[in-house]
Amino acid sequence: MEIKENSQMTVVDNEGVEHLMQILFTYENEERGTKYVFFYDTSDVDQEVMAMRYTDDNELIEIEDEEEYEEVDEVFSAWQDDPEIQKLKEE
Repeated sequence: MEIKENSQMTVVDNEGVEHLMQILFTYENEERGTKYVFFYDTSDVDQEVMAMRYTDDNELIEIEDEEEYEEVDEVFSAWQDDPEIQKLKEE
């Protein structure tokens, strides 16, 4: 699996079911040396966006630290408020 913006990846849940995910964008915190991917399930009607940390081997890791989660949430909010993203939403 390769993680890159505007592509798709397959995620296997705890029950072994595969889900096709659309990647919105990735983000790297250089200070912490961590990378994040923002994505949603293509079959989900609500298209709830999720974020996870990922390694150089593209292993997904859940975000459990509250401070880290708040940072990721701020990044997502800034992404949503970006004027270029707003133009895409309107098209």
